[in-house]
Amino acid sequence: MTSTDSRTKEDVSSRTKKVPPPMYKVILHNDDYTTMEFVVEILVNVFGKSLEKATQMMLNIHNKGKEICGIYPRQIAETKVETVHNLASNKGFPLKSTMEKE
Repeated sequence: MTSTDSRTKEDVSSRTKKVPPPMYKVILHNDDYTTMEFVVEILVNVFGKSLEKATQMMLNIHNKGKEICGIYPRQIAETKVETVHNLASNKGFPLKSTMEKE
């Protein structure tokens, strides 16, 4: 028979440590139809980037094919991807956004 007092500090601390949630990268992909201006608008309004940073990122997307726009917990990443797709669709652009586990 064991008592609760017989727990070691290590036993208790290993159970109380909080494991951070898995994080997800949100990525924008280049296409031949979405305007550069719209991509900058998305980066500013959805991802909170400055105009200068958004312009730099848009050029990376254009030249390299894709760019990580942010790293978030799963639900936030899913919302960002969905927001990008909705805004792009409303403007008639096929802008693709994906997420992958960090």
